[in-house]
Amino acid sequence: MTEAPSGFTEQDHADRMDRATRDAIGAGLAGLLVTPGPDLTWLCGYRPTAITERLTLLVLTPESEPRLLVPALERPDAEAAPGAGATRISEWRDGQDPYAAAAGLLRPQGHYGVSDSTWALHLLGLQEAFPLTTYRALTTVLPMLRAVKDAHEVARLAAAGAAADAAYEEILAVPFAGRREREVAEDLARLLKEHGHSQVDFTVVGSGPNGADPHHEAGDRVIRRGDMVVLDFGGLKDGYGSDTTRTVHVGEPTEEELRVHEIVRTAQQAAFEAVRPGVACQEIDHMARSVIADAGYGEYFIHRTGHGIGVTTHEPPYMVAGEELPLVPGMCFSIEPGIYLPGRFGVRIEDIVTCTEDGGRRLNNTPREMTFVE
Repeated sequence: MTEAPSGFTEQDHADRMDRATRDAIGAGLAGLLVTPGPDLTWLCGYRPTAITERLTLLVLTPESEPRLLVPALERPDAEAAPGAGATRISEWRDGQDPYAAAAGLLRPQGHYGVSDSTWALHLLGLQEAFPLTTYRALTTVLPMLRAVKDAHEVARLAAAGAAADAAYEEILAVPFAGRREREVAEDLARLLKEHGHSQVDFTVVGSGPNGADPHHEAGDRVIRRGDMVVLDFGGLKDGYGSDTTRTVHVGEPTEEELRVHEIVRTAQQAAFEAVRPGVACQEIDHMARSVIADAGYGEYFIHRTGHGIGVTTHEPPYMVAGEELPLVPGMCFSIEPGIYLPGRFGVRIEDIVTCTEDGGRRLNNTPREMTFVE
């Protein structure tokens, strides 16, 4: 079997579509309806050059081979996708009703899972064309669809993590004091690309009081000596995500800054040590949160402990209270506790971790202890 430029073969995509169809049956669905977005790319390898109002729809049902409905003008691109040989491609033309073109692909009264990225325009169009058909979001009905990675996918994630680590190691040699946050963020984006990232999704640089905003957008604040600086960055390399956070200090820290950083490091380590097959996702959150709460900072840990990662940087499963899904070997997710003191500073430490047969493996391996920069 010839390997596609993506690195995944037609058989890889055929196996994914077959597994997704079987999972849909097990969930009581008539099938899956997938429009452009990460699910479509992961399942059949097709990523339209432009996501437009024209309907593109992959239909997976047990009674038929995978079927991909595309606009006629985009058919050549669809036929060149890595998984195209495992799908039956049909087309509709401008001036035709695309939902009527989908009529032969759906059961009139079926119950379908629909990809989260489906435009309301298309879902409403399908509902009007098939008023007795019902739909549920894939994240709700099949949260494990992309959650468990095979060895090839884990290798992609490990390579993306190593590239992000290399970018971090290089940024430590860049002056921080006297420079604007956005300048450091631009350096991080450049380094990610130099280390093989095709897409940079975010470069959070939160200095001083801005570090207390977990998703602070790097701006014009000038970084000063004495600042704690949160660095959170990631993107896609060879189609798979990176996401790591380290908190550095410009010059000498105070005793409180050292203490808070060590609490977060301890919480992150406790959550990592809890990773093993069968443990509920919410337990990972609980382990990190309990360390921070016991230290008296519970109200300042204001987000979940982690999220899944794969062909997108945020996807199921989520390490959050109430998520009872058990960890399974091959799951890949972040562990990123933090403490955020409004108006003062913040600390977050994040690694991507994969669940193995007997525990966890970190895909980020730069030091987690307090690091000092100039």
